[in-house]
Amino acid sequence: MNRTSLYSSKTNVLQRPMNFTTWSPRTAAIVAGLGLAIMAVLAGFANFGAIVPLIARGDPDQTALNISGAPLLFFVGVGGFFIVALLDIIVAGAMYTLFKPVNRRVSAAAAWMRSVYAVLLVVALSQLLIGFSLLGDPEAALPVLESFNTIWVISQGLFGISLLLVGYLAFRSGFVPKVFGILLAIAGIGYLADAVGMAFIPDFSAVFAQFMFVGEVVIIFWLLIAGRRLPAN
Repeated sequence: MNRTSLYSSKTNVLQRPMNFTTWSPRTAAIVAGLGLAIMAVLAGFANFGAIVPLIARGDPDQTALNISGAPLLFFVGVGGFFIVALLDIIVAGAMYTLFKPVNRRVSAAAAWMRSVYAVLLVVALSQLLIGFSLLGDPEAALPVLESFNTIWVISQGLFGISLLLVGYLAFRSGFVPKVFGILLAIAGIGYLADAVGMAFIPDFSAVFAQFMFVGEVVIIFWLLIAGRRLPAN
């Protein structure tokens, strides 16, 4: 084997783990399950442990005081959400690989929906950074900071559509219990309802996804437990 062929061979070996289309069903399931589990912890802390407590809705002075007094917590929250966005793209690829044997086009559409949602989450995060730079003028900073939640919830409409598609694929798959597919679809409807409400109803508070998320939890356990029994090649 000449040097060129040897280099090409080594490059292919190194690139293969990063190419999600070459993953086995077992690998895709485990990667998706781990990604979702980490995201659940990070997103929960970033939102409810950092961002939400610091932004006092309707009170610019208190918000500026809160964030100025805990800048590290604020940026940890932003950083946590950024990692979540990156993991969303990885999970999108893993889910595509897992469900493409069921329907390649629907699986690809679900992956693209989730990926675009991840990009919009980063756009929403940029509002937090802009708002932080405006803390010297609390009246100007608060609307920008609050727009993070508005953009995020509306963009979750795409995430909801992705869950609906994955729910359909899971229902049709034959290797995922049909009830899990139904629960995923219900979770997707919850996100869609919140997105529509946030976009069209003044002073709307996103509530539906908080009560319809069961499918997201059960699929994590299925991926990490039952997913290990899927084919390894």
